[in-house]
Amino acid sequence: MLFDSSLRKELGRSFGATLVVLVTIVVTVMLIRTLGQASVGRVNPSEVMLVMGYTVLGHLPTILTLSLFVAITATLTRMYASSEMVVWFSCGQSLMSFLRPVLRFAAPVLLAIAVLAIFVWPWSNHQIRELRDRFQGRNDIERVAPGRFIESSGGQRVFFIDKDTADAQSGNNIFIASSERGKETVTTAASGHLATLKGERYLVLEKGNRMETETATGQTRVSEFAEYGNRINSAPQGPIDNNSPTMKPTLVLLTQPDAANLAELSWRLGLTLAAVNCVLIAVAATRVNPRVGRSGGLVFSLFAFATYYNLLSVGQSWIANGRIGLVPFLILLHGGIFALTMAWLMARSGDWFSRLRPRRRAANGGAA
Repeated sequence: MLFDSSLRKELGRSFGATLVVLVTIVVTVMLIRTLGQASVGRVNPSEVMLVMGYTVLGHLPTILTLSLFVAITATLTRMYASSEMVVWFSCGQSLMSFLRPVLRFAAPVLLAIAVLAIFVWPWSNHQIRELRDRFQGRNDIERVAPGRFIESSGGQRVFFIDKDTADAQSGNNIFIASSERGKETVTTAASGHLATLKGERYLVLEKGNRMETETATGQTRVSEFAEYGNRINSAPQGPIDNNSPTMKPTLVLLTQPDAANLAELSWRLGLTLAAVNCVLIAVAATRVNPRVGRSGGLVFSLFAFATYYNLLSVGQSWIANGRIGLVPFLILLHGGIFALTMAWLMARSGDWFSRLRPRRRAANGGAA
């Protein structure tokens, strides 16, 4: 009982600290990324925190797995460095004895990873897509923010407005660049306002210039106007496309087993299986080398984690291209790593290598 409780207490402290650090880093990176998307008009500025929250929620399985992996490695590395492992080994505990308390501690985290990967991941992707499509579905003028260049939903126009009024119906220092129907047009105006004529919405520009350039011939025509009306494209976009495998529920992926769906299913199942294997790898591979120091274990953890997840991505691509099936890939990658890790763990626990050396020496001595 003392052995289990002390080990789980150490793991809890290390896991909590690692999780806080990783979540802080991911939140910061995602916040910068989402703010960049909002600055170019892809995300509603008022929904930045919501989009960032859904994005971080989708990445939680990876964050939890890495936190668990680093926590186990750091805890066992400290115990090796302080000779605490020697004390436990002298009391009759083997390396396999560490597996039970580690798995007990990791079980709730592994369950959370499975739920997040199988159920929450597609839901968060759908919510992010819904927020973006709802913002992109608004007409171009409604998406314009003062002091920023905003690209239209179709990518054919770029808008800029220096200042607008409180009711957002008029503005000053307006710039519009468009490329459509074989023409590149740049329009500037001192002011403008929105107007409705015969049920259609127009942007009425006042005191400005318009320059049209034929893309085929290069001919340019410049004109000045006192008032110029431009109809606003207010047609809403179609419904959200749910055909992306990343947004489909896991049950749909199982009932519609085409290549794209199976590739996405391999990723979701792989996140759960990889988390289990990472726990076993951390217990089996952790060892302190006096020449390297404690940092060697952390470097190995990051390298092994990155390699494992790169293999997940490669396998997902292979399944999508039809180069390998879902079940063979799961067996080869996750089953193979599980078998090798358990063999490594049992070898270290039974100290097979040290037992083989005296036999070899005895055999060599007898031969002499």
